[in-house]
Amino acid sequence: MKAEEDYLAINKKSWNQRVQTHLDSEFYELPAFLKGKSSLNQIELDLLKDIKGKSILHLQCHFGQDSISLARMGAKVTAVDFSDKAIDAAKELCTKLGVDVNFLCSDIYELPHILDGQFDIVFTSYGTIGWLPDLQKWAKVVSHYLKNKGEFIFVEFHPVVWMFDDDFSTASYSYFNTGPIVENESGTYADRNAEIQAQNIAWNHGMAEVMQALIDNNLQLRFLEEYDYSPYNCFRHTEEFEPGKFRIRHLQNTLPILFDLKALKTDNPSYYRL
Repeated sequence: MKAEEDYLAINKKSWNQRVQTHLDSEFYELPAFLKGKSSLNQIELDLLKDIKGKSILHLQCHFGQDSISLARMGAKVTAVDFSDKAIDAAKELCTKLGVDVNFLCSDIYELPHILDGQFDIVFTSYGTIGWLPDLQKWAKVVSHYLKNKGEFIFVEFHPVVWMFDDDFSTASYSYFNTGPIVENESGTYADRNAEIQAQNIAWNHGMAEVMQALIDNNLQLRFLEEYDYSPYNCFRHTEEFEPGKFRIRHLQNTLPILFDLKALKTDNPSYYRL
């Protein structure tokens, strides 16, 4: 079997290896989080606004910091990740903090087989869709779980970023989805010196591919923005030009680093057709 045909098992093994390192890392600031600090950034908070009393499905939640932060804001949260070790850690955090979040271990594409219901908001953020080969299937799951007039809120690294090598010196990959990208990684973005050796399989998805998948699945785009910085210091050769805002030093503000969007679910597919 080719590696890309077993991407779920390969990527799950990779993410399971990262969990304890991420919990222990300065990157995730777990001690401050346990004392009440929110893990959410202003970018997503500006889109979420007042979520008290709303139901939220958080896709690809890792070990649940953002999910718990959403619950602390008064939302009723269900959160999903395919890493069993991440979900175990998320449940332990919930127990320790006395916060109620329904954590489920599942591949996104398989979620409709184990979770019923619809939600006011579907939320996902930062480094998610690159692990998925088919955005039509992804958008179909998002649409499936949204109530009519429900909101999809999405913050993601820009596909231009993934064209470059780790040093941002060469455009080594296609902007477009030309198939799986198989890489061997040492360490992790949260701790580059960690003793982790893992194979990863990812896909790049251009902006048009993202938008068309949403449109084809009854999601009406209401807001779209691109940003020339990341709120996380997760790349090489960065500089913090403002508190909590990181750019690639030698590229300054010439490169889009993030985009975010809000889309509204409509049960009338013809709404989009010209």
